[in-house]
Amino acid sequence: MHLVPEHEDTPAASPVVTTVGGGTGRRRTGLRIAGVAGLAALALSGCQGQVSNGYLPPVVSDSGQRVTDLWVGSWIAVLAVGAITWGLMLYAAIRFRKRKGDETLPVQLRYNVPMELLYTVIPVFMVAVFFYYTARDEAALVDTSTKKDLTVSVVAKQWSWDFNYVDSDVHETGVHTELDGTYGKRAQMPVLYLPVNKRVEFVLNSRDVIHSFWVPAFMMKMDMLPGKTNKFQLTPTQVGTFQGKCAELCGAYHSQMLFMVKVVPQAEYDQEMVHLKDIGQGGLIPVDASREHMVPGDAQKIPAPARTGSN
Repeated sequence: MHLVPEHEDTPAASPVVTTVGGGTGRRRTGLRIAGVAGLAALALSGCQGQVSNGYLPPVVSDSGQRVTDLWVGSWIAVLAVGAITWGLMLYAAIRFRKRKGDETLPVQLRYNVPMELLYTVIPVFMVAVFFYYTARDEAALVDTSTKKDLTVSVVAKQWSWDFNYVDSDVHETGVHTELDGTYGKRAQMPVLYLPVNKRVEFVLNSRDVIHSFWVPAFMMKMDMLPGKTNKFQLTPTQVGTFQGKCAELCGAYHSQMLFMVKVVPQAEYDQEMVHLKDIGQGGLIPVDASREHMVPGDAQKIPAPARTGSN
């Protein structure tokens, strides 16, 4: 075997080192594997979560807890299946390996009905179980039958956001904030205020193209379709400031369609509602003033004051 020093760029011009054994090659392979493992450990150490929650971000909403439970349960199931599969493969490789001096062929079978049934029924069963739990949790995440504490009408537009606080009859309107690397741009983003431990119903609409309302910390995302109305509810469970963004490619400045979410105590939320009214942002922005006509049935899903505006 011929080895070339790794620091050389041109192997042809490098001195050739001849070795008799394969020990050096094995050591280098071991070092490479150790290096990859070290990089993987370093990458995982930078994740926000822990092993117990599947390295997802910390839960800050009731929806996030449901998503985390589904995620962790799914990984436990697939790792168990993987361990069984790898175990059977290793057993077969050892048990039925070719032995020295044995030149006979094993019995050749054209089929094995029990085995074929096994590897057909088990995958179907696994998919059915995954489908059941996914459908169950999805139905719970989009269920809006629970009594809500407040309603926020969210309107997406290229490339910013409008927030109607329906119950307080005030609004926040945003404009596109170009991220050019200068300091202070985050402070110019529109801010969505939410009271902690209060159930919020989000009513989602788009003025122009398909957008998607996404707050990664809430682990909940829903598309916003022109002319249509989508809804979901969740309860923020932790005070803090979180990043929101559009998760659907919506044009040239999609990556800059950002907003901030501030989850605050009820008293601070009430103060912000008064502040918005004091600075002239009383009333609601009309949702139906959009590029696309609203589907009649979906227009009725928008809270009446926000449908045509209350200014």
